[in-house]
Amino acid sequence: MNYYFITGTSKGLGKAITEQLLKDENNFVFGYSRNNVITHKNYYHKLIDLNNLEALKKIQFPVLNNPEKVVLINNAGSVGDINHVGEIDNDQIIACYNINLIAPAIITNNFVSAYKNISNEKLIINISSGAGKSAIDGWSTYCSAKSGIDMFSKVFAEEIKIDNTNFKVLSLAPGIIDTGMQVQIRNSKVNGFSNLDRFIEYKKNGDLASAEETANKVIRFVSENELQAETICSVRDL
Repeated sequence: MNYYFITGTSKGLGKAITEQLLKDENNFVFGYSRNNVITHKNYYHKLIDLNNLEALKKIQFPVLNNPEKVVLINNAGSVGDINHVGEIDNDQIIACYNINLIAPAIITNNFVSAYKNISNEKLIINISSGAGKSAIDGWSTYCSAKSGIDMFSKVFAEEIKIDNTNFKVLSLAPGIIDTGMQVQIRNSKVNGFSNLDRFIEYKKNGDLASAEETANKVIRFVSENELQAETICSVRDL
């Protein structure tokens, strides 16, 4: 059995990845999000708010008997309060860093601790963003959090080499997807985000990938070893 642990499974990319994986009866998925929208015999849901750090610290991964593959996908994300520094809601700053950076760091830490002695294939995919490599006004917390998850992944990759463990880690940018996050971006104000018109045009021109299309690409990075050579990667590499 292949075991997958995925955050943000109630909507968007996380939901699409989960539904694709569950088409294979040899896959079992553990989902983590505030809502459960999936019912399947090979799916277990943990209700959790990833902004709740005390709850996050208590996450315990189950003992697995002879797994073929164990995969963690830190997918959940939030663009936060789209506004210029000086105008951002402080609680939104905290939440954005918690969800995009601190939560995946804590979950990864617990995952590695739980499964470091398993000899079978172990993969961690941190869903990153091109925003982690570009300065986009209005997205200071989101850009810096995604840049942080890239560096977290790169450091962990170096530690894997030093410790000679059989983990693999990827920080994978999924491209621009037609999800609720894009709706939030399009509903922002131009005085807090100068690129608003460009994102409105993405939708009008049909430039947004579907969650299902992107999920298939993410799963390719899970299943195709040749795509796992570089820690920092993108679905646009396909």
